Amino acid sequence: MKERVLITDLAKFSVNDGPGFRTNVFLKGCPLKCEWCHNPETIADNPELYWKKRLCVQCGACLEACPKDAINPPIEPELSSSEGSTYQKINRAKCDNCMKCVDVCIYDALEVVGKAMSISEIMDEVEQDKPFYITSGGGMTVSGGEPTAHPAFALALLKEAKKRGIHTCIDTNGCCDFNVLKEMAEYSDIVLFDLKHLDSAKHLAKTGIRNDLVLKNLELLCGTDSDIWIRIPVVPGFNDSFEFHTQASLYIASLGGHVKRVDLIPFHNYCQNKYAWLDKDWSYRETDAIDPSFLEIYADLYRQHGLVTTVGGSGFENIGTAKLSQEVSGIQGH
Repeated sequence: MKERVLITDLAKFSVNDGPGFRTNVFLKGCPLKCEWCHNPETIADNPELYWKKRLCVQCGACLEACPKDAINPPIEPELSSSEGSTYQKINRAKCDNCMKCVDVCIYDALEVVGKAMSISEIMDEVEQDKPFYITSGGGMTVSGGEPTAHPAFALALLKEAKKRGIHTCIDTNGCCDFNVLKEMAEYSDIVLFDLKHLDSAKHLAKTGIRNDLVLKNLELLCGTDSDIWIRIPVVPGFNDSFEFHTQASLYIASLGGHVKRVDLIPFHNYCQNKYAWLDKDWSYRETDAIDPSFLEIYADLYRQHGLVTTVGGSGFENIGTAKLSQEVSGIQGH
């Protein structure tokens, strides 16, 4: 097992990735290449480099520090950040991610994406908020990227969390060997399982893989005693039709009682800055976010089959807001 893996973020007080307040551990690396991905920095399994032009003063320090001639000469900051500018600080074809440019940037315009962390380092961060987990029914969610892309590490992380008395979830796309998924599920209180499409050809066109393995793993997982929350990212032009959700609701209802709820996750475009920082095109850049209220008609299709269904995936549906606020305030007061 690797002693360390790359983490893109430890997102504290997450409320959309399992019940209660959670710390979401984003592992770097994913076998899928979903065109709409809201976390493009988690796809590659190697360190990457953000360039945030809004912070760049074009001082030229990175140009002098780069040993690979991978930095473009400075221009006027107003020009580089103007609307429609195609200027990029980094020549990605030449860059080998040595990160020497980051070391000399005093304006935080250059940033390493992917920090190597050990299990103990992650858990020490996660455990800091244990009182909030206890009060809200929250805990740790292992996400990404894709946790099953780091099977031994993610499993050990889940085991350590259970040793420390912390509620656990994994958030998976299901594209892995089933034995890997099954073992991780044994140390997860809830499995958040992404279902993107039922049509294999459409799945392949937008994610880079067919969905045969994904559906097989979901069906096998439903034969275990795992509690499963199925999460459907609703994407314009892909799976936002009445026909799809009619079929999906019938399919999920057929899977049995271990599917505890369905979350319809509306597409948003808040992540477009990440694509710009990585100098990556995004085919959904001009696509409007989906108003969550529009998905209620689809949510009712699932509810008609007796499936507990949310729009947005908030983890506080069954917790009184006033009660939770009082309890959290009580923790903060100590």
